Amino acid sequence: MAKPRKLPKTECCESKKRCDRCPLRMLKEGTLPVGYTVKRRKLVRVDGRKVTKKQLRKAA
Repeated sequence: MAKPRKLPKTECCESKKRCDRCPLRMLKEGTLPVGYTVKRRKLVRVDGRKVTKKQLRKAA
């Protein structure tokens, strides 16, 4: 069975060690879903639309 991909959090929790779902860490590692980026520690869509968890699940 394939292991499900981890979804990024919608906002960074600012912990020093960075959790596995941290959007900043995922951006650096290149595991962030296509069409998403991080601005001011928040997960945002490249096209400027609002981020919803339902759309995020589809993208991952």
